[in-house]
Amino acid sequence: MRKVQAAEDAWNTRDPQKVSLAYTEDSVWRNRDTFVTGRAAIVTFLTGKWERELDYALRKALWSFTADRIAVRFQYESHNASGQWFRSYGNELWEFDSHGLMRRREASINDVAINESDRRIFGPRPESEHGQDIPLQ
Repeated sequence: MRKVQAAEDAWNTRDPQKVSLAYTEDSVWRNRDTFVTGRAAIVTFLTGKWERELDYALRKALWSFTADRIAVRFQYESHNASGQWFRSYGNELWEFDSHGLMRRREASINDVAINESDRRIFGPRPESEHGQDIPLQ
């Protein structure tokens, strides 16, 4: 659970360089229909992501784990340049090396347009809410 919360906290900084340090130098990703390899490509990918997905705020929840793998459910909200808000639902599969860095990340994500009044994720999760599950819908 600590590793999942640390990932959520890092992603909520929207700092591509900081986020990339959790991954191996040769980490491989599948994010939706995009394939990324290596930290430099992760930084480039995340920079573009957070230029498009404005006011991004994320919640992650542990689904399952083994010695070197974790499955995570997540939701995040963001809006585009036109002001349309979205809630993005997804699942991630993570695989770690012997040093605890993520060497593989596979993310399946679906976006649902929402009204701004339907938002429920506002900035980073307060510490008092760490470990709380996220609703299905």
